[in-house]
Amino acid sequence: MTRLRRTVLAALGLGLFLLVWEALPRFGLLNAALVPPPSAIPAALASEIRSGVWLAAVLSSLSHYATGLLVGSLLGVALGTASGMFRLVEDLTAWIVRLIRPIPGLAWVPFAIIWFGVEPAAAVFIIAIGVFWIVFFATQGAIRGVDRDLVEVAEAFGFRSARARLVKILLPAATPGIMVGLRTALGQAWMAVVAAEIFGVPGVGQRMMQASSLLATDIVLVYMLTMAALYGLIDSAFVAAQNWLLRWRT
Repeated sequence: MTRLRRTVLAALGLGLFLLVWEALPRFGLLNAALVPPPSAIPAALASEIRSGVWLAAVLSSLSHYATGLLVGSLLGVALGTASGMFRLVEDLTAWIVRLIRPIPGLAWVPFAIIWFGVEPAAAVFIIAIGVFWIVFFATQGAIRGVDRDLVEVAEAFGFRSARARLVKILLPAATPGIMVGLRTALGQAWMAVVAAEIFGVPGVGQRMMQASSLLATDIVLVYMLTMAALYGLIDSAFVAAQNWLLRWRT
């Protein structure tokens, strides 16, 4: 009953929000050209789908998203693992991390354009940077947080090499923490997609900028909601995969 009550209240809150949103432009309290009502969104979505623009933009963004997420995650896990396992690696990279980490992803846009041009590779680069730091620190912390007693037991049973300790003890024990970082990176990568495409790379971000320059705010909302829906699907799929991978904990 508690779950049902919470679901009903959440649905009620969303319904009230949509009603207020619909009413404000219709009664002239907001400019409908700047804040279109929700009822305008289905027609705008249908128009974008019929023209083929919606599908092309979504596929381009998904390609940038998946590639940047993969590259950033792999590098983050690899370097985070090395830094978490070996104090020498952590010491060698400590000042590099402190120097580069505070730089926002958007600050890399000029270099992305200079190095890659207005091409998908530039968008992938921006997304990968945003993902890398999240996964790096999550992996480093998860590896370092593994119970030292487990490592000592593994060494007592003959797993003394770095590779054996990594495969048999550290990675399995650190997987839950790494997965938390990866799930956070899913959202960060989506937020980086628009920033990465906003300077002209084909995709959802570019289409939103084109629409905003024409004051087609209903189309902007179409792509905002599209991104929200896609992220919801991706996050749900990741949670399902995470639960399956970590089923041994139950």
